[in-house]
Amino acid sequence: MISTAQRRLEIVNLTQDRGQVSINELCAEYGVSAVTIRNDIRELHNRGLIVQSRGGALKNDRLTQELSVREKSGENILVKQRLGKMVAELVSDGDSIILDSGTTTLEVAHCLSNHKNLVVMTNGLNIALELSKTEDIEVLLTGGKLRRKSQSFYGRQAEESLNNLRFNKAIIGVDGFDINGGITTYFEPEACLNRLMCESAAEVIAVTDSSKFTRHSLHLIRPLSKINTVVTDDGINKEHLRTLTQQGIKVLLVKRD
Repeated sequence: MISTAQRRLEIVNLTQDRGQVSINELCAEYGVSAVTIRNDIRELHNRGLIVQSRGGALKNDRLTQELSVREKSGENILVKQRLGKMVAELVSDGDSIILDSGTTTLEVAHCLSNHKNLVVMTNGLNIALELSKTEDIEVLLTGGKLRRKSQSFYGRQAEESLNNLRFNKAIIGVDGFDINGGITTYFEPEACLNRLMCESAAEVIAVTDSSKFTRHSLHLIRPLSKINTVVTDDGINKEHLRTLTQQGIKVLLVKRD
């Protein structure tokens, strides 16, 4: 189970993305009681991060972009760095890859600096800036509508940018991992773009810390049967690990502690 601080951060992000959330859906999302969710909402309301409403919460329109990327970047940072290094080791010189936006995939970008002759397309503004520091990486940006709080692009323009392009690998970060379904996210336009990223690649690599296996977001990106490799940490539940390997998925683990 995730920590209280992590759950509350996610509730803020969900509320910002959806506009409003209900107590019932948050209970289902996190597997906790209505009393716990009410306490979360009350605390976040008092801090000015959301607006408490009857039966749930509304987004606070005054909330700035500093919440998502900046706060997420400090969470599980050592694990994310190890995950980034492991994924980068799966990339070969000369590869063409598509790199999803996110704080874990940003760590992947950090670790690609020693690679040669790469072509990397991304929908992450901060990721493109990081990749631009390396001369041997040709950087392509999807373009589209900028989602400021995650520094990511989405929408029709971003989706159309993938037309007629084929990559060796798609590296996808996730908000949730449904062991019976696949990788998921709670932001629908991002899920649409991620699906196209996966379809455009010969190999799909999902990278996530083990806490995401306890979360189930609404929008499916890719079913389990169509994921080639999962890179996570050794905190993963043994039953989940067994399910992945039984599906023929290559699982690579980094140390959590």
